Order: sequence, then structure tokens, then C-alpha cells
Amino acid sequence: MEKPAVEYDSSGYTYSNKQYALTSTTVQNYFNYFTEIEQRFQQRRGSLLLLSTLDWSLIEIWREAGIPLEAVLRGIDDAFDKYDAREAKSRVRTKKVNGLAWCAQSVMQAVEDLSEAAVGINKSSEDGTTKSEDGFEHERIAEYLEQNAGELEQASLTPTAAEVVTSIVVRLRGLASEIRLSPTTDTEELERTLTVLEEKLFAVLTLTADEDEMVSLREQATRELAPYRSKMQATQLKQVQQQFLNKRLLEARNLPRLSLFYMRQT
Repeated sequence: MEKPAVEYDSSGYTYSNKQYALTSTTVQNYFNYFTEIEQRFQQRRGSLLLLSTLDWSLIEIWREAGIPLEAVLRGIDDAFDKYDAREAKSRVRTKKVNGLAWCAQSVMQAVEDLSEAAVGINKSSEDGTTKSEDGFEHERIAEYLEQNAGELEQASLTPTAAEVVTSIVVRLRGLASEIRLSPTTDTEELERTLTVLEEKLFAVLTLTADEDEMVSLREQATRELAPYRSKMQATQLKQVQQQFLNKRLLEARNLPRLSLFYMRQT
């Protein structure tokens, strides 16, 4: 039976008609989502392999979709269980798994299998409070926003990009001031605002990037994605490629990510 497609809109992914949006559960998992996936993949592979830019982009898509960490880890385990079973029966040594995208289909199947349970867990955990163990203390958030504002100010950009970045800097500093004055912090609302600011940043960087740079980045993304095209849906491939381009554009200009996920935990 054909699996339903994963569709993306401004609020998140719809998978099998189930909506996965940013919730308090995903906020709690900000700091361990990437590292646990990386560790599980390396553990099941049996040797250390640093994840590629495309692998990190795929993880970010799963996180932004609100896909539970449990589903991703189960998908990785299921994919490697099948791999290990085939290798045990094969007389010829099976090619080593060299990318997280190889597990993408299994992750999507795990999402479908766990969707009802995930919805129930999210509903029971949404109590409207901000727990101190989440690490989102007001002052730390404010300092993080101001740090990003400072890094954006120092960037060498085209006049068009600089104008947009200046408006983002002003907004980040305004948010930092609001957080210090507010008795409570709605991290979900703040994350949505930061997402909009990031989208503006990505858009202007793409618009003002040199043509040769964009062609080169797209060619690189196409090469690295080639082995996984048969294992990933078209929508997912498109999203991974876009995340790859965004990441590379930021790295080339020493610009920060704005999401709260990238605020280091101390």
C-alpha cells in the first residue's frame, strides 16, 4: 500500500492527516534531539561517522515537523534491524550505511505507527507552564538574542542584505528587552517569531548570493543526495536540499542560526 505523502506548510508537517506542530514536548527536547539521533545512528552503524550537512538538515526537518524523538530513534533501529538481517543472510558483504537519509523511510513509518500515542502524550503534557529544567531562563535567552544581533551586525553583506539584517538586529534586541521585562516567557511564541526572522534572512541571502555560488551549492546538494533519492519522498528531498543551501549560505558569511535550539545549554 502506498504511504501518504508528507506535506509542509507554515505551521508544520501533515503526515497521514496528523498535525505535528511545535509543542512543549518539542521545546523540552531542543537540546537532546540532534545529539540523541546522532548517537543512536553511530551506535547502530557500529563505528564513528560524523553526520554530513545533509544529515543534519534532515534531522532539522524532522525537528521542525514536530516528529517525536522516539519515532526517529525507533525508525533508525528498524532500518538497521532490517539491514543486519539482510547482512546475516547474505554471502556477500553488504555496503556500509553512510548516511542518515538511508533511514528516512523507516522513520516515516515509525511516525505513522506512533502517531496516536504521540498526540495523546502531547495533549497531556501541555499544561501551559515553563519549567526551569528546560533551560530557557529569561536572562540566558536575552543574552542569546543579543549575541546573535551582534554577530549579524558584524557580517559583511551586500547593501540589500544589510538592510534586511539591520531590521532583524533591531527586532532581536527588542525581543531581548521584552523578555527581561516580562514575568513569563512564552518560548513557543518566541520560537515562531525567530522562525519568521530566519526565513527573512534565508530569503535575502538567496536573493543576493552570487549566481556561481548558488549553482555550486545546488550541484553539491544534488551529488550528496543522489544515493538517497530512492529512499526519500520528493517533498522530503526538496526540504533537505533547501536546508542544505540555507546552512551553507550562513556558514559562508559567519552568520548565526536564530532558533532557540542553537542556544547552548550550560
